[in-house]
Amino acid sequence: MKIRAHAESHVVELDDGSCWQIFPGDLAATLSWKPETDLHLEPSTDRISSHVLVNAADRSRVRVIRAGGTWPDGEVKKVLKGG
Repeated sequence: MKIRAHAESHVVELDDGSCWQIFPGDLAATLSWKPETDLHLEPSTDRISSHVLVNAADRSRVRVIRAGGTWPDGEVKKVLKGG
């Protein structure tokens, strides 16, 4: 899938019309994304996110949930603190 819009740093809209909220700790990995970046959506196996977006070029992964969703209570701070 390609990126349709990435106007807000924490939300990305893909060309299939789906919108995803990027985990705060993974935002740096999205800085190099361009509209032509090829991304693959995969189910997540962690307790933080429902899915991951995988950059086909470098295999980097960012955790995501559907845009408008909420992260699990307390998990964002725990993960960002290294817990």
